[in-house]
Amino acid sequence: MRLETTRNFLFASAAVLAFASPAFALDGADVLKKINAAYRMQGAEITAKSIATNGDNVTLSGVIIGNAAGPAQQLPIGNITLEGVEENNGGYTIEKMGFENVNYAKEKLAITVDDIYMTGVVAPAEATANTIDGMLFYDEAHTGPASIKIDGKEAFSIAESNVTLTKSEDGGTLSFDLTAEGFKGDLSGAKDPKTKEAIDALQLNSLSGVFTMSGSWEVAPGTINVDQYAIDLENVGRLDMSFSISGYTLAFLKSMQDAVNAKEANPNKEQADQAFGLAMLGLMQQLTFNNAKISFDDAGITKRGIDYAAKEQNTTSEQLSQMIKGMAPLMVAQLNIPELQNAVSAAVNTYVDDPKNFTISAAPSKPVPFPMIMGAAMGAPNTIPSVLGVTVTANQ
Repeated sequence: MRLETTRNFLFASAAVLAFASPAFALDGADVLKKINAAYRMQGAEITAKSIATNGDNVTLSGVIIGNAAGPAQQLPIGNITLEGVEENNGGYTIEKMGFENVNYAKEKLAITVDDIYMTGVVAPAEATANTIDGMLFYDEAHTGPASIKIDGKEAFSIAESNVTLTKSEDGGTLSFDLTAEGFKGDLSGAKDPKTKEAIDALQLNSLSGVFTMSGSWEVAPGTINVDQYAIDLENVGRLDMSFSISGYTLAFLKSMQDAVNAKEANPNKEQADQAFGLAMLGLMQQLTFNNAKISFDDAGITKRGIDYAAKEQNTTSEQLSQMIKGMAPLMVAQLNIPELQNAVSAAVNTYVDDPKNFTISAAPSKPVPFPMIMGAAMGAPNTIPSVLGVTVTANQ
């Protein structure tokens, strides 16, 4: 009886050890292989000097990120730690991908970036440009405090940045949001006397604000909608842009990546540039313009700018304002578009008298193919505003 019990115990122990053996352990090399297969779709690849696994964690040491077409552009980034790695139908899901802090210093320049990581990373089983599920994906990319110092003095810094990606249930739409908070810029260290005088007059010695971007990509028609691309600076103003184009499909993306890779692989730079230019020209034929808008909400910079420019020209702010209002329609008149000329004149007059906001919009009645825009630019430039449905407004 005792012999039977001992034998059963040994069999059970052997089974446990078998399932815990390397044959059933996480394969770190395969994880990197699957990540690279998808990452190459974006024209880059990751190499590591060594790969170590510990449970469901993988550590990539001596990592270098470079162009998949060759070693011309390579960036050493130290070690990458993959946490919570799980096999998923031949691919892998990664709870968190952590990067070493950036600490770069050369001559008078120093750059630091802390707390860099990505979460919800998905490396597909089979990388393909035919579906969004065949591409490398993540839920969030994050950086903590980032700083740029020149001569030991901080010139620019960001407290935190976050990028989030959200895939629709049917995989047909990818939404994205980016926020960079706590942006600060110090221009007080300008050496040129004239530049420093302008910075002082415009009150730009210290800048602070927020950068935001949001939008979506409808995969099948290749429609990219950038709803917001804005930088908002205290005591300066908010510059906001938005646009929409179609035709940026997965096939278009792959063709563009192939063109970039071919350029990098061609040792003849002149020939490579020519071939790349022709390839880009051909790809542009596939795109369609839907709409665009750029607007500026003033927070005091316009009046300070007019005051400074007036002083430089030995005139008054009122006289310079009148000059600006008189010159704007004359400059637009060269385009021979009376309707646009009148709209610009009215908008400039309104804005200069009381700076609040200024907006330029392009909203055609129906989408315009890029070849049509290029043809108008070369053959009849004065028709572009009407082709694109351009309007100019102020304080609305």
